[in-house]
Amino acid sequence: MQFGDVHVSINNHVALVEIQRPPHNFFDVALIENLADAFEAMDNNSDCRALVLAAQGSAFCAGANFSSGPSVLEQSDGKGRNPLYVAAVRLFSNRKPVIGAIHGAAIGGGLGLALVPDFRVTCPEASFAANFTKLGFHPGFGLTHTLPALIGQQKAALMFYTGRRIKGEQAFEWGLADVLTTSDQVRSDAIKLAEEIAGNAPLAVTSVRATLRQGLVEMLQAVTDHEAAEQDWQRLTEDFKEGIASVAERRPGRFQGK
Repeated sequence: MQFGDVHVSINNHVALVEIQRPPHNFFDVALIENLADAFEAMDNNSDCRALVLAAQGSAFCAGANFSSGPSVLEQSDGKGRNPLYVAAVRLFSNRKPVIGAIHGAAIGGGLGLALVPDFRVTCPEASFAANFTKLGFHPGFGLTHTLPALIGQQKAALMFYTGRRIKGEQAFEWGLADVLTTSDQVRSDAIKLAEEIAGNAPLAVTSVRATLRQGLVEMLQAVTDHEAAEQDWQRLTEDFKEGIASVAERRPGRFQGK
């Protein structure tokens, strides 16, 4: 099954959902909507009991592609909401467990995407960063809720304030990832974990998951609305223009607080 740049195959009750934008798998609204469509299709497919979210190329998702400008943040659905985050909330609305196979970089919104799954399998070579302040604006994709919930307020604040990258081993130590394996085994180990879950009673698994995630979608709707509002005014600043330029030019930003 193909959903734009997302391919889905099912084996042993596990759906492999693969992003196909190598090498960096930069996202835009269309990609997140494709993923949400794929997740919804698997929710309605009785042969699927668990999903593995994976990607082709060298990165899991290196974030938004700002090389041609910040257009991904400038869209509106006519109701004051960024359609990117509307689609992101749809991803969190799926009913079946998701395992993330994080084999490479998960940066910015790509980190937000990596936190959609219930569990993450990674390797020492992978890297994780909430680099929004390096770009000159507020974090998005629900990260201001999902990241502190996963690794704690202090570690999340450190990642947000510094924008630093952490490697797979540190991510595992912090609880950002649940399984640490070799780079060539990330996808297969993610599938093994998904198959272990899929081997249990599917109605019980989805029921427990729904209980554990009660209120999450509503929380993320409110969080992403706030994140988008903060990004709306910050993307009009000189610092944001400088942040986009500095990242595109691979140099430190020269920020003025304007």
